[in-house]
Amino acid sequence: MTQSPTTPFGAQSTASEVVDGVDLTGRRTVVTGATGGLGRETARALASAGAEVTVAGRTLHAAAHVAREIAAETGNVLTRAAALDLADPASVGSFVADWHGPLHILVNNAGIMATPELRTAAGRELQFATNHLGHFALAVGLHHALAAAGDARVVVLSSVGHVNGPVRFDDPDFTREPYDPWQAYAQSKTANVLFAVEAAKRWAADGIAVNALNPGRIWETGLGRHMDAPPASFDPSGTSGVSEKNIAQGAATSVLLAASPLVDGVTGRYFEDCQEAGAHTPGVRRGVAAHAVDPDSARRLWDLSVRLTAGDR
Repeated sequence: MTQSPTTPFGAQSTASEVVDGVDLTGRRTVVTGATGGLGRETARALASAGAEVTVAGRTLHAAAHVAREIAAETGNVLTRAAALDLADPASVGSFVADWHGPLHILVNNAGIMATPELRTAAGRELQFATNHLGHFALAVGLHHALAAAGDARVVVLSSVGHVNGPVRFDDPDFTREPYDPWQAYAQSKTANVLFAVEAAKRWAADGIAVNALNPGRIWETGLGRHMDAPPASFDPSGTSGVSEKNIAQGAATSVLLAASPLVDGVTGRYFEDCQEAGAHTPGVRRGVAAHAVDPDSARRLWDLSVRLTAGDR
């Protein structure tokens, strides 16, 4: 296993600081959920370093608007737009079919949190479908493009919320038990980490590095729009170890894992505050929970995801 990297960056570092001096010329990137918040800032930072960036959003109109803004801000004319609705298997399939050539960086950034009980057309619980299954289908569908790059990176945004619960393998869609928005969110974010663990193992021979991260608590992104008030488990005081950040700081760890030479060769890990995270300690809102890095659960989730995504086509 590659030694845990040490970086000069921390909780208050910004995406621009992390990418300063990095040259991404010739590297093709996709950022999901890039029409606002952390995704937009991640896309902007990568474009500023010379990468060809595809801004992926639920509507082509919104994605094209942001792509034009980023091109104007960075001077990078290789900023493109594409429609991608992760809750719609047909949309994911179209995105994959339309991609040609290598893909060097895939940032699975898009996400929803604590929604009311909502389901996709296939009957999947919306948070699990969007946060995990859609990204799973996207990454697997683009595997050939990632492998063609030779040294690709996949970056998966999870959350400290993953510590609140494992994947509910026997009832991921809450069809047997009453729906709980926070348990649904927790399982989707645990699934993000488990995907990174298993994909890192399966794709190592292809030179594909896959890592997950907790961006920190960023209230400006709109992710919490379904919350009437923060739940007690969020510890709004921030004294339990959660790092409160602005958008530029929240995108820093994503950009580190996507672009920095400091993490070359690192794969299958979980980061926060621009460093590899330690084990979660109960009562402290940071670190990675054991259930999120369990190799048996990672393998089991992969098999489940293959079945579910195949059935939803």
